[in-house]
Amino acid sequence: MELIDAFESAFKEWDRLVHEVGDRQWEEPTPCTDWNVRDLVNHIVGEHLWAPHLLAGETLAQVGDRYEGDVLGDDPVAAWERAGSGSWSAFHREGALHGQVHVTGGTSPATEYGWQMTTDLAVHGWDLARGIGVRTRMHDELADAVYAQVAPQVKSWQGVGVFDPPVPVPEDVVPQERLVALLGRHP
Repeated sequence: MELIDAFESAFKEWDRLVHEVGDRQWEEPTPCTDWNVRDLVNHIVGEHLWAPHLLAGETLAQVGDRYEGDVLGDDPVAAWERAGSGSWSAFHREGALHGQVHVTGGTSPATEYGWQMTTDLAVHGWDLARGIGVRTRMHDELADAVYAQVAPQVKSWQGVGVFDPPVPVPEDVVPQERLVALLGRHP
């Protein structure tokens, strides 16, 4: 699966799920033990607010602290729609995935950044679905593609707060469950 296709698939499912959050569900817990539904959506909205800047070549210092704290305001769904629209356009801009982006650790290939954003959309989409009590099933091709991207890195992430340690699952689980278990979730 090509990166942009994976991004689109994960993005569309995340978008669907955000629009399903009920008015009384924003404080519900999620599998991310430090985040409730609102915190989780705030995290993704914040990331997508950054995307147009980073994909345009701006540095972290140039973006500054404008997206720290609560970026959802009184209307979390509208905040997502605005951030998602800007991010979608930035990822689909001609040549956006051919350069480097500035990230916390220095610079990174835009494709690596794209896979990180896709991973967050896919896995946190699963988290959001659990938090609001709805079903989600990412396409097998998406789950397999994200798994292939993150599996080689998982060991190096242990102990640094990126994801919880992998959870053992049977060999015959569906690709979505294999992916979320790799990233510390209990399917």
